[in-house]
Amino acid sequence: MLMYSIGTTAKLTGLSPYTLRYYDKVGLTPFVKRDAQGRRRFDSDGLDSLALITCLKQTGMPLEEIRQFVSWCAEGDQTLGERLALFEAQKREVTAQIHQSLLNLQKVDHKIATYKKAQQAGSEAAVDCDQIPKLTLDELLAQVQAYEVQQFSKNP
Repeated sequence: MLMYSIGTTAKLTGLSPYTLRYYDKVGLTPFVKRDAQGRRRFDSDGLDSLALITCLKQTGMPLEEIRQFVSWCAEGDQTLGERLALFEAQKREVTAQIHQSLLNLQKVDHKIATYKKAQQAGSEAAVDCDQIPKLTLDELLAQVQAYEVQQFSKNP
């Protein structure tokens, strides 16, 4: 099995060696192996685990909850219910974040459209800057889907 040094792991994951050491210190990486000299070594399963830890961190999950998840994984199948509940709760959190980001995107898009109109008219006074259309979550998500389709069709 191929093993990676902390430096190589840092390059592969985008995490700094300091962060990898910290994660090990606080108990997030019980899967880390050590060589004969005591240096940390990561295998491909460890890289996958780090990718999941990074994902959870990026979605706003606190390190303590991630540590609890890692602990439940080590405990085995009897914690499947707890792990499922954790991910269902995190999905609700991510959905709320997406919703807020979509609302922010809507405001930014509105301002872009407003300033384009003002620029064409030659004055901001010529356009109504305060009317932001109210869209439902489904309408916002449809806009995001259309944007993704547009972007991916340009850059296959």
